[in-house]
Amino acid sequence: MTGPALFMTPERRLDGTDKISGATKYTGDIEFPGALEAAFVRSPYPHARIRSVDAVRARALPGVRAVITGADVGGARLGRRLQDWPVLCWDEVLFVGDRVAAVAADSRAIAEEAVRLIDVDYEELPALLDMEAALRPDAPALHPESASYRFLEGRGPRPSGPHPNHQGYVSESHGGDVDAAFAGAVRVFEHEFTTPRIHQLALEPHAAVVWIVGDRVHVVSTNKAPFTLRDQMAASLGLEPGRIVVDNGPIGGDFGGKGLSTDEYVLYFLARVTGKPVRAITRMADELTAMNPRHASRIRLRTGVDATGRIVAHESHATFDGGAYAAGKPTPRLMVEGGVQTLEGYRVPASRHEAAVVYTNHVPGGHMRAPGQPQNVFASESHLDIIARELGISPLELRRRNLAHSGDPVTSGGPWHGPDLHALLDRAATEIDADRKRGPGRGVGFAIGVRHVGTGSTTITLRLDRDGRIEVTTGVGEQGGGQHTLIQRIVAATLAVDPARVSVRRLDTDSPKDPGIGGSRVTPVHGGAARAAAEALREKLGGRAIADAAATLLEPIEVSVKYDATAADHGACAHAMEVAVDAETGAVRVLEAVVVVDVGQVINPVGLRGQLEGGFVYGLGMALTEDLAVEHGRIRASNLGDYKLPTIADVPPLRIVHLNDGHGVGPYGARSSGELVNPGVPAVLANAVADASGARVHTLPITAERVWTALQAKN
Repeated sequence: MTGPALFMTPERRLDGTDKISGATKYTGDIEFPGALEAAFVRSPYPHARIRSVDAVRARALPGVRAVITGADVGGARLGRRLQDWPVLCWDEVLFVGDRVAAVAADSRAIAEEAVRLIDVDYEELPALLDMEAALRPDAPALHPESASYRFLEGRGPRPSGPHPNHQGYVSESHGGDVDAAFAGAVRVFEHEFTTPRIHQLALEPHAAVVWIVGDRVHVVSTNKAPFTLRDQMAASLGLEPGRIVVDNGPIGGDFGGKGLSTDEYVLYFLARVTGKPVRAITRMADELTAMNPRHASRIRLRTGVDATGRIVAHESHATFDGGAYAAGKPTPRLMVEGGVQTLEGYRVPASRHEAAVVYTNHVPGGHMRAPGQPQNVFASESHLDIIARELGISPLELRRRNLAHSGDPVTSGGPWHGPDLHALLDRAATEIDADRKRGPGRGVGFAIGVRHVGTGSTTITLRLDRDGRIEVTTGVGEQGGGQHTLIQRIVAATLAVDPARVSVRRLDTDSPKDPGIGGSRVTPVHGGAARAAAEALREKLGGRAIADAAATLLEPIEVSVKYDATAADHGACAHAMEVAVDAETGAVRVLEAVVVVDVGQVINPVGLRGQLEGGFVYGLGMALTEDLAVEHGRIRASNLGDYKLPTIADVPPLRIVHLNDGHGVGPYGARSSGELVNPGVPAVLANAVADASGARVHTLPITAERVWTALQAKN
């Protein structure tokens, strides 16, 4: 099958055979002859002054080739936007896991033994382990020299907030006069919700190898955006970007965590000292305790309604625990932007939002699948449910009265431009049989989720060979989302050829710049570029069929297209869930879940199913079990036995329904899907638990203990 009808057939993944056979070589699998292995000395304290570092015994250990400390990195700091994280700490450590020294040795075992031989003398300092404490007027500034930190991409100075411990701060109003709207409301409701930090936990840990040949620095990394890593390294290390070449091979999962790299910078200094390639593979304990998890949050919402329950005014105050450094955030405002505007998808004529990310002495926060939105949606959709019940209106009906229609003002200030939210919610209600009477201890909940469709710019090149085969070259990698298969199918459909005749090759950073994976951008940006390049090739061939044109070629034909995707759009979904709650223990069992989505034209049917099911399970973990809890600044769960991820045995019956309004801005009307489903799952579960038992849980995860406590308070 060729042409757009191809999209109706299940795809064969380009990377599928190698992955299921074990042939795929990830960064940690690649053999580098003569490569040294790195290990790091990490702080045992959340906040301490470094008095001295004694590495004499470590340097004397046979097989050790280099030991470096903060004094050897020349004040270098790293970061995706704000470079505030020391490559190695030289004066203070700001969280448990901060790096103080690094070793390169002939083997990992030797490097780790050398680390144990390094003596660091610390002076423990008071730690800021609470967001509210960090924002007190008398709180010490964790980064008193922050004004001197490098802020990347030439977008002016770093944005400032009203407190020196603000990483990022936003205060904005939209629509009409918010105070007047609240004054005119018939009723005003206010509630607060909290969420813990949780971890991305890709199966493949962070890994990297760095070596230097002449004046070129070569990097193989698990980073999902190699061009931005190149630019960040260049800024941090004082090198021209052209001197650094970054290659990201197959990436074994991401979920946002692979946007930040920390090892590559240290490896550069070790490679420079030793003259050899140096490799680091992060252990799971360090992934859990020292990388960049989802931010813990505290969100307070206030909403005014009229006599019919329609929203007339809304304000939010959200605080996110950014940890010791802002380096994990790529956004210009240094915010988890999805957490700024609450009540997304609803008609809100007047709104005010205050959001802050706060420096504390915890592990630095970073981006994770739909950054900020799971916290936002849990708070918003729980808030709506409580309002509905206090007004004596069904939660389903309150949503119907307030969901945005096309062109309605929404909480971000602009008009709604996305799928028909009413159609999605109505279908979810039908699928879950919302009107059916449930027995004691059973209940149904609903939630809405929306996610922007990503934008950006990339270049894709097509080469038609004389045998009629087409090679696509792109700078985007493959982290399991099916990026290369998506490109292959779009090119094949546009040129009306068998997908088997289209191959995709990934380039390193010695090629046209690419934004990488993330921000829900691959389908609209890279998919759009693939279609534009295919259309350019077809035009160059004068409309002739590929097979006919190839037969007359004297040499291959190549076209290269730079594509900019800028149109605003959203994907949307409606969740419905039925649960059973044991009143004696508070235990929650999910009986059935429904997700109704509008992602526009489906291009990879099997891949889409995986994204949506995977997103649901991702949200289920946040809803029920996951909590990267901290005790005295130290992450308690340093292994997967203690950190409770959901398994296949925890997944309830799940039904996914597709609707398509035909207006997606991506190629052939597609929309993004990877970050769409997970934000609404904690909210819909909380609402279903409240419907089943009357127990309203304001803090994630929704454990049996918390449900039981809420039941006792209610009784």
